[in-house]
Amino acid sequence: MHIKPLLKTDFAAWLPLAIGYKSFYNTPITDEELAAAWQRFHDPAIPIFALGAFDGDRLNGIAHYLLHVGCWTTKPVFYLQDLYVSPDGRGKGVGRALIEAVYKEATAQGAERVYWQTHETNEVAMALYNKIATRSGFLVYRKTLVC
Repeated sequence: MHIKPLLKTDFAAWLPLAIGYKSFYNTPITDEELAAAWQRFHDPAIPIFALGAFDGDRLNGIAHYLLHVGCWTTKPVFYLQDLYVSPDGRGKGVGRALIEAVYKEATAQGAERVYWQTHETNEVAMALYNKIATRSGFLVYRKTLVC
């Protein structure tokens, strides 16, 4: 397995994993939203990135993360927005390898921390997360706005 940034030519391999991620959380996604996300990953003016975990030529997992500033730090912060491993890639260290790759990039960029969230029912993922990070104790609130 090797982890690398996704290239524009990886779109066909990325697409089923992106759709699988959204399906896992029962979140609808449009073709327009998928295209916009893919475009952002390859726009150097937008600090959002996509990594892939490859077993040979087969893409088994994806991680999307973004870099941002914070009010109370002088260093950048990395937000791991999405992490998804294909069903046949699970239990093989793919998720851990992707997170470790994000940690490595964050360290190279001088970031203060990497953080993410998951659904409270995602017990399998939380078993991994509890081994490689500290649970913050914060709850996430949100309000969806209709424009």
